[in-house]
Amino acid sequence: MKKLVLTGAAGRLGSYLRAPLAKMCDTLVSTDIADGIDTPLPNETYVQADLADFEAMEAVVKGADMVVHFGAFVDEAPFETLLGPNFVGSYNIWEAARRHGTRRIVYASSIHAVGMHPKTDAIGIDAAHRPDGFYGLAKCFTEDLARMYWDKEGIEAVCLRILSCANVTNPRAVGSWLSYDDMIHLVERAIDTPIAGFSIIYGVSNNDRAPVDNSGARHLGYRPKDNAEQFAEQIYAEAGVLDPQDPGNFCHGGPFASTPIGRSAMMALNLDEDDTGQG
Repeated sequence: MKKLVLTGAAGRLGSYLRAPLAKMCDTLVSTDIADGIDTPLPNETYVQADLADFEAMEAVVKGADMVVHFGAFVDEAPFETLLGPNFVGSYNIWEAARRHGTRRIVYASSIHAVGMHPKTDAIGIDAAHRPDGFYGLAKCFTEDLARMYWDKEGIEAVCLRILSCANVTNPRAVGSWLSYDDMIHLVERAIDTPIAGFSIIYGVSNNDRAPVDNSGARHLGYRPKDNAEQFAEQIYAEAGVLDPQDPGNFCHGGPFASTPIGRSAMMALNLDEDDTGQG
C-alpha cells in the first residue's frame, strides 16, 4: 500500500501496531489527540488531531488505501464524554473514507458490543448486539455504521471485537486474553486478506477457555498462537471462589457488565503497570 492511516497511535495498542504497520506501506500516517509519539519511524508521519473534528479527519484520510481505526475514549463513561471521540469520530472516519475512495477500514471494536451475553452461551460472530454500557453502545453503533457503508458504498470493514488485550491478571482473562503478538497478527490479517467485505472477528488468543466462536471468520486467516492456560492455576488460586450471580463473572463484558452505566470500569480490570493507558 502507498498510504496507511492509524488512529489512536499514541495509545497502548496503537503503540504496538506502529512498527508492524509501517512495514506494510510506503507511508504510515499516525494520528492521535496526544501531543506526539515516541520516535517516529522513517516512513511515519504524525498528525495531532481530534477524531471529532471532521475537517481534520478528512485531511488525514485523504489518499489512504486503508485506515486502522483504534482511536477512542477507552472506558465506560457518561454519554457526553463518549459522544465526540467514539460516536462522531467513527462517523467522521467512514464519511472521510467515502469521500476519498478508501478501500477498507479495520476497526477496534470490542466484546462490550455483546457484553451482556452470558459466557456460557459461547457466542459466535453473528451474536446479537447486547452492549454493557455506553462504551459498548458506541461499538454497536460503529459496527452498524460500518455495515451500512459496506452495503451502500462498498467500503470494506473488518470489526475486531477485542476481548482483553492486556497481561493476564484476573480469572476472566484466562479465557479472554489476546496477546500483543496475536493482536498484531490479527490486524495484519485484517489488512492483507484479499476480500473482507463486512467482517466481524473476535480478538482473542488460542485460549483453551476462550468463550467465543471465531469459526465464521476463518476467511480472514487469523490463526492465534498464544494460550492463557499457562496462567490459569495461579490466577484461579489467587482469586478464590467467584460469585456466579455477579454479572461481572458470568457475562462476557466482565466488570463492564456489573458497573453502573456511565461509570468507569477500567479500575475493576486490575491491569498491571505495563497495561495502563488508552489503547
